[in-house]
Amino acid sequence: MLTRAIVNRVVSAALEEDAPWGDLTSTTLLPEDATATADLVAREPGVFSGGEVFSAAFSLTDPDVAVDLHVGDGDEFTSGDVLASVTGSARSILTAERVALNFTQRMSGIATLTAAYVAAIDGTRARIADTRKTTPGLRAFERHAVDSGGGRNHRYSLSDAVMAKDNHLAVLTRSGVDLATALRDALSRLPHTTHVVVEVDNLDQLAAVLDGGAHTVLLDNFSLPDLRAGVAMIDGRATVEASGGVTLETVGEIARTGVDVISVGALTHSARALDLGLDLRID
Repeated sequence: MLTRAIVNRVVSAALEEDAPWGDLTSTTLLPEDATATADLVAREPGVFSGGEVFSAAFSLTDPDVAVDLHVGDGDEFTSGDVLASVTGSARSILTAERVALNFTQRMSGIATLTAAYVAAIDGTRARIADTRKTTPGLRAFERHAVDSGGGRNHRYSLSDAVMAKDNHLAVLTRSGVDLATALRDALSRLPHTTHVVVEVDNLDQLAAVLDGGAHTVLLDNFSLPDLRAGVAMIDGRATVEASGGVTLETVGEIARTGVDVISVGALTHSARALDLGLDLRID
């Protein structure tokens, strides 16, 4: 969840990074009493995300700067649309400009890419989810952007759920521990509210995972025929997730195999920042 505390902490750190001793250019060249209005303008179409973050960049720089958001997170826009307006000290607006744009461009790019994936699976039972492949320190922002684009969030951190991946299974195998037994033992010790996910890379692993009682089975880098076979073998006994190498060109066919969830790391690690600009109008 994108809380005010998280927004303030991350944005404050970004402002400190960008202007550790103030904005030398603005304080040197601009009159202290100069005011201005700036418009956040879309240079290309997309889906908006990061309104609260955009506003915080200015309010944390100068509480007297006013921000008027014209769209909400999740709203679609087209090229030329004015998404927000900022009014106040010219020095303050220019000091916060880059940080405000960096976050909003990044978050709107993620939201826009997510919306494209969601549209590509329309009419299927599947839903699009993100992964933990996020920019360190920016996970809350980037996952909020996925939500803005109509996607769903996976586990937030390593502390949120049990998720046994290939390396975990390799350690169990090397240690001579039976997977089904290990899962049943883990479930007996975990709170009943804790979700257990197991990633497999071939159909032969499914019997042990299902026998162990996993709540979700993640079919990693499966072919389309194997995905269909996996869905049939699981037969409703667990949530079926597909992952690995998912693209906009392949996601529709993956969804039509009958999986419940498709996790896409590219939503956050490969999204292109959207082209947004801050156009200044001098009062």
